[in-house]
Amino acid sequence: MTDIWFDLLHARADVTLALGLVFAICVTIHSLLRKRDVASAVGWIGLVWFAPILGAAVYVVFGVNRVRRRARQLRPQDDDPDGRSVPTVPGMESELDALGRGISRITARALLSGTRVQTYHNGDQAYPPMLDAIATARHSIGLSSYIFRDDIWGGRFIAALAEASGRGVAVRVLIDGIGGGWLRSPAYRRLRRAGVPAARFMHSPLPWRMPFINLRSHKKILVVDGTVGFTGGMNIADENVMATRPAVPVQDLHFRIDGPVVRQLVEAFAQDWQFAAGEDLAGDAWFPALSHGTGALARIIDSGPDEDLEKVEFAVLQAVACARTSIAVMTPYFLPDERLITALSLAAMRGVAVHLVLPEASNHVLVDWATRANIGPLLADGVRIWRSPPPFHHAKLMVVDGEWCLIGSCNWDIRSFRLNFELCMEVYDSALAAALTGLMQQSRGKPLMQAELDGRALPVRLRDAAARLMLPYL
Repeated sequence: MTDIWFDLLHARADVTLALGLVFAICVTIHSLLRKRDVASAVGWIGLVWFAPILGAAVYVVFGVNRVRRRARQLRPQDDDPDGRSVPTVPGMESELDALGRGISRITARALLSGTRVQTYHNGDQAYPPMLDAIATARHSIGLSSYIFRDDIWGGRFIAALAEASGRGVAVRVLIDGIGGGWLRSPAYRRLRRAGVPAARFMHSPLPWRMPFINLRSHKKILVVDGTVGFTGGMNIADENVMATRPAVPVQDLHFRIDGPVVRQLVEAFAQDWQFAAGEDLAGDAWFPALSHGTGALARIIDSGPDEDLEKVEFAVLQAVACARTSIAVMTPYFLPDERLITALSLAAMRGVAVHLVLPEASNHVLVDWATRANIGPLLADGVRIWRSPPPFHHAKLMVVDGEWCLIGSCNWDIRSFRLNFELCMEVYDSALAAALTGLMQQSRGKPLMQAELDGRALPVRLRDAAARLMLPYL
């Protein structure tokens, strides 16, 4: 009997060893062919050979960053992917021309004129006009949000969407499968009970059927009748409405978009809806003809860990490289990799005034620890870093040379640049640039000084440095 058990255990060990070897080889091949970052490839290969079965499982969940969405031909034939219609501003024509051409190549989208942008502070200002747009919709409503809570204001959105659907408007709502609640998503369930077509982006209640848990749709989009759009960094939740005095308030900015660029916003939503729900959105209800009125030049930049890999990050790098006088950035999380840190440092070295506004304390303490271990080189090279006092500010803004603006959902961290599905919009508008720069200046608190970083106790520096090792996934 003992010999039988010994043989079974020996056979089981042989099978486990063989499976581990197969898994390690498969992960190694996939990493060598797919991972562009050498350190990432080396780390994954080392992990899977050290712990083949566990390492392979972790790699499938966190290391595979390709999700294929079916290509869609939604863009109008008169787009200008060569970026010929870039703006001209006295004294800086060549710089903006180069930036426009560069982002045209990155996005394969045209800069479109006639864009009008209206800025809203917090949900107090943003939610009422968004609800008004839903209430007056005649043909279609597309809404995408990372977080959508079934609270006071979330309930108002649900009721407005259900009412619009009831009167015959084509309503589609997309909520992220993790940000909107994995095990429970009350807003999604309430929408479905009300008969509103809703989907959860990359979601399954069964963990083994959801191998891409690390890849999230972080976009915030509302498009109405294909003519009016809203985008920015704001989710749908009471925490964004200061008048409700939330326990953990979150300040943010959101924007109303009018003009032909709204078509690009609808394209982005339609592509994500097709991926999540398998339905094509087409026709005049979603894509009406839009006239070119007066307004700024603008373009949508969407990215994700699939065919749109790193588009927002490349656009940011282009803007930093083209900057000649100033760069102003506001972001809730600041954990970029070394190439963006280096680009900002080089800009400061050549005389560009670089100002970063970061929260005094974000809502993710690990991110705060890692940030302190990551920003030393910037201070040493002349970048000014300002701390925004509470309440926590969730806005994501960038202004270059008082003319070029970047707004949207993308944080300045590797998660947003390479793992999330994100959406931003570039706008060439000095008036908007002045307004956003003024807001960033008003949000500045105390500057962060090198002496403060150097003065951290050794255990704190070790803690921060250890947190920084998780930089790709924070």
